[in-house]
Amino acid sequence: MILITGGLGFIGTHTARALLDLGESVVLVQRRAPEVPAALAGEAEGRLVVEQADLGDRAALLDLGDRHKITGIVHLAGSVPWPPGAYAPVEGVEKSVVSLLNVFQAATEWQVSRLCLASTIGVYGGVEAPSPLAEDLPLTMAASHPIPTFKKVGELMAGHLAGATGLEVVNLRIGAIWGPLGHPRSPFFALPQLVHAAVRGTAPDLTSPAWGAYTGDGGDLCYVKDCGRAVALLQTAERLRHRTYNVATGRMTTNGEVTAAIRRAVPGADVELREGRDPAGTGRDTYLDITRLREDTGFEPAYDTETGVADYVEWLRAGHDR
Repeated sequence: MILITGGLGFIGTHTARALLDLGESVVLVQRRAPEVPAALAGEAEGRLVVEQADLGDRAALLDLGDRHKITGIVHLAGSVPWPPGAYAPVEGVEKSVVSLLNVFQAATEWQVSRLCLASTIGVYGGVEAPSPLAEDLPLTMAASHPIPTFKKVGELMAGHLAGATGLEVVNLRIGAIWGPLGHPRSPFFALPQLVHAAVRGTAPDLTSPAWGAYTGDGGDLCYVKDCGRAVALLQTAERLRHRTYNVATGRMTTNGEVTAAIRRAVPGADVELREGRDPAGTGRDTYLDITRLREDTGFEPAYDTETGVADYVEWLRAGHDR
């Protein structure tokens, strides 16, 4: 069985669905009281198990291995002291580091075949190379946001522990993910606000993100069902040749493409944006090179902007808008 931390979260749910579709069995661990989403309901007994545990509690985590035969781990649970102010500074860092170390301890004791760790496209911040950004680019030591800061720390720790323990550890540098179960507002890109507002019949509130809400802005926007499938393929691949993989579409998607897709899915939607690019931005296209992912797993995105928006709109109209 493959254990997914944060298994009932946004990316976790879709990763679980993809693993189940590949014939795997999964154990989903969540800190809060679990509620199985409809996308995972109805699985045969034993293929889907949901457990409640705090990753900061090593004994509780290790106890899962006594009840289930865990063969692999996908660590997606929040390893960043986020949101701001949720913890005192030292306490937040301690929780982040202890949770990651506990996952490594569990992986070692259970002798799992592979441990996949969620990282982020944000680690490329400050890299001056043109897109597509490849995994072997040297990263800067600095980061302007807590998420890439802690993901860089996690990648460094993972590299050390992989060498020290002999575990196969794979870093997943995940792009900008959107779609069902995602938050209706993102501080990083405009797409969720635009789609939710269109379905509600309201004007989008683009005060967050405070930048990047122009037609020419955008990024590597990956539909969550594609993201979940990519993670599942990396976890189950017979052989991986690299320690780090970009998980994304491998292309730049502009807000102009997004608004055009929304207008086709929701005729008359109020999704007018300012033309051009945000003068406060970098003026650069940012997207990831997914050659490694393609070559080692055969992954290709199943959703483009138009089909992803249409699927998301259908899901929201079915009563999931929040």
